[in-house]
Amino acid sequence: MSKEIKNQYMSLLGQYLKYQTERNLYLGQNFSRKLVQKNITPEEVISIHKESLEEIYSGSDNFTEDMRNALDFLTEFMIQYGLALGKQKNLLKKQEEMDHELELAANVQKTMLKTTIPEIEGLSLGSVSIPARKMNGDYVYFQGDGKRFVGIGVADVVGKGIPAALCMSMVKNGLDTLGQPSISPSYALDVLNRIVEKTVDDNMFISMFYGRYDLTQSIFTYASAGHEPALVFKEKTQSFIELESEGLLLGVLPDVHNLEKNINLETGDMVIIMTDGVTECRVDDRFIEKAELIDLIYKYKDQEPQQLAESIHQEIEMLSNFNKMADDLTFVILKKED
Repeated sequence: MSKEIKNQYMSLLGQYLKYQTERNLYLGQNFSRKLVQKNITPEEVISIHKESLEEIYSGSDNFTEDMRNALDFLTEFMIQYGLALGKQKNLLKKQEEMDHELELAANVQKTMLKTTIPEIEGLSLGSVSIPARKMNGDYVYFQGDGKRFVGIGVADVVGKGIPAALCMSMVKNGLDTLGQPSISPSYALDVLNRIVEKTVDDNMFISMFYGRYDLTQSIFTYASAGHEPALVFKEKTQSFIELESEGLLLGVLPDVHNLEKNINLETGDMVIIMTDGVTECRVDDRFIEKAELIDLIYKYKDQEPQQLAESIHQEIEMLSNFNKMADDLTFVILKKED
């Protein structure tokens, strides 16, 4: 540390002890910025302060031994404080950099996995997918030929963050390669299973529900790879049916054939596909019950699918007292119109 800095500080301190004006404080504040620029540590400032007091009060009884000891203690204290503060700042800087990188990755994920809801006469679709963190571990895929077929895929990676996002990219690429909304759901899952099993780490799996709607025959064909069962609301009977479909998670075994099933849809019928972030939503100290979820859907059943999905999401937020979600939450709703 230069003698010039010490002399400047002692002069400022002496002026303040003598006059104690606002200007003296202002000059001290400006000088502190200079010390920061020169990377003078807090303990070094205390050392300068102590030496300056010793010179200012040289030969005087006003600067006692107790005051010297107190300043020595403060110097040692500030050495450790400065080290801890430096570590904390480094951690915060790294966290900010990581958050920024995750934000960029999340934006890239949205761009890469963007899907467009097809518009087809006689059919309404709605979708809501809310990530629990920055990166979404759920994925929704739409495909339509504009005339007869609509394909819908809803996937959920067992895992979070960037690895989950990369898995979803593989799922999207696989579905894009298949190319046609008319493909069989069981075939789609069989192909995706082989892709995931070969390319994804052994401790990461994907659940997926894939459905195909045929507008000419009003038949919804579906298959599931270990995914949360979908629901069907039947307008005529005002009742709900659970679409059970057995199947292993994608990536568990190489040679798996997923069975598919069919259900006829009539005007006003709806198919509700969701991820387990919905059914495992916490309400106080328990999970939301299936009956509660069905009541919510029934409450808003007359809304258009997109509005219905948004209303259910808002209701689930209120039921959970707006607590942070433990898992990503996704709803996809298909409704047969006149």
